[in-house]
Amino acid sequence: MNLFVSQTIVIQQLKVEGIQNSSVLQIGSAGVIQPISQLFNTGGHKGPAPEIIDPDLPRVPLGPPS
Repeated sequence: MNLFVSQTIVIQQLKVEGIQNSSVLQIGSAGVIQPISQLFNTGGHKGPAPEIIDPDLPRVPLGPPS
């Protein structure tokens, strides 16, 4: 049996304090959330990434702690 839910959601403001890798932020209804992982070479790179110079530095630019 297939059940299709049609809904309209209006969000005036959404504040997310933090989200981690492999987390799911769900708004609305979902019977089953199927994970998917896709890897694309959108930059057209042909070689490996450069070595990490300082492994203690964060990998993404982070703002100051609040």
